[in-house]
Amino acid sequence: QVVLEESGGGSVQPGGSLRLSCAAGGFTYRNYTMSWFRQAPGKERELVASITTTGNEINYVDSVKGRFTISRNSARNTVYLQMNSLEPEDTAMYYCRADRYSGGKHWEYWGQGTQVTVSS
Repeated sequence: QVVLEESGGGSVQPGGSLRLSCAAGGFTYRNYTMSWFRQAPGKERELVASITTTGNEINYVDSVKGRFTISRNSARNTVYLQMNSLEPEDTAMYYCRADRYSGGKHWEYWGQGTQVTVSS
């Protein structure tokens, strides 16, 4: 059974920090690209950051560059999103995703999300 469990969300003031974690189980974690998405009320879901299986290719949406850092620990089957200098615009539900291409098919799995709220 594939399971992705996010944690670390919460409410912080502008300029604060949070670290999100996504623990993966039930599949071969090392073969998957791991990503963080977010979705704010009334807006479409957007890709925030992604990291490949080896960790040597990392991408961020422009709005978080220099503030967020994605990383993965293969031994612990966990991906992280360190979020610094948080802004109200970062308020959203954050989702973890694992995906890969194999056998001519796209495989993807999603966590249930963790809420991040940035306000005074």
